[in-house]
Amino acid sequence: MLEKLSEIICNYVEVEPSDITADSRFMEDLGFTSFDFMSMLGELEDEFDVEIDQQEVSRIRTVGEAVSYLEKLSQEN
Repeated sequence: MLEKLSEIICNYVEVEPSDITADSRFMEDLGFTSFDFMSMLGELEDEFDVEIDQQEVSRIRTVGEAVSYLEKLSQEN
């Protein structure tokens, strides 16, 4: 899941997949804007066939937290 998420992240910001870790913060470390982040969420919903809760996702700060959240959603489907 981390590998696939890293590939998607690279579509939105200029960073190498090898530089993305579970501790990478979307805004501070990877340079995401709010718009980039929201756009990426739409792609994640399509890619993983999940529905992302906007309130839940507002608490996600790191790539690792996003992976955990996506894995939880995938298990619920």
